[in-house]
Amino acid sequence: MAGFLRKLLPKRFRKDGITIPVVRLQGPIISGGGQFRPTLNLANVSPVLEKAFAMKDAPAVAISINSPGGSPVQSRLIFTRIRELAREKQKKVLVFVEDVAASGGYMIALAGDEIIADATSIVGSIGVVSGGFGFPELLKKIGVERRVYTAGENKVILDPFQPEKEKDIEYLKSLQLEIHQVFISMVRERRAGKLRDDATVFSGLFWSGTRGLELGLIDGLGDGDMRQELKRRYGQKTKLELVTAGRGLFGRRIPGVSPVSLEGAASGLATGLVEAAEERALWSRFGL
Repeated sequence: MAGFLRKLLPKRFRKDGITIPVVRLQGPIISGGGQFRPTLNLANVSPVLEKAFAMKDAPAVAISINSPGGSPVQSRLIFTRIRELAREKQKKVLVFVEDVAASGGYMIALAGDEIIADATSIVGSIGVVSGGFGFPELLKKIGVERRVYTAGENKVILDPFQPEKEKDIEYLKSLQLEIHQVFISMVRERRAGKLRDDATVFSGLFWSGTRGLELGLIDGLGDGDMRQELKRRYGQKTKLELVTAGRGLFGRRIPGVSPVSLEGAASGLATGLVEAAEERALWSRFGL
């Protein structure tokens, strides 16, 4: 009864404390995904972000990031959506790095007005990478003849079943340099006045949270977990509310903004195994 009457009071007379919405973004950043291979992309993340920023009385939105990167396009789209919502709703964005915010994960972290990491977190990896496999001799060995017909001399550029061509590699690198410059511009803009003049910052290297702070990639090292940091900022009565994805027709959580099981990503299908291996490679690059 007392709780009900308290809700009837004007908010300025209540003693409940502030509630901060928390969005947890975890996993590789990949367009697509599914029930067995949840990933981060704009389609999956948008509903959760909208819900978090819609909490009118919250002065800030806390975003927890744990991602080794992935698609630069999806990373940039998520970054842009966060900044748009922050301006529209006039809320501060506090980003907390868990194990890693690298490459595309760090690009998303740039949406924060402040970036806070653990001393042992991994941050950075400001660069662009493309990878794949080549099988130019495989078809011959198994007695298969591949037939490809194209209109346009470059339609089979970087074909994995053909030997690499120097001009194809040069073209790919030119695209990578363009994307890299976009990434660099984002970092310079968002970390203006904080970024250290160090040639290695944009080299693709990654660092611990401690070194990241020295380089100006982050704003601080958390003295404790997110809960302690938010209570320190907004008062001991501050409450955290985890904003999660909705549930589908059969009550299963919509994939994307939830803990990712890399083992579960391998759903038993051949494509699932390949995709799981690719995701595992993203994490293992940072020793995870």
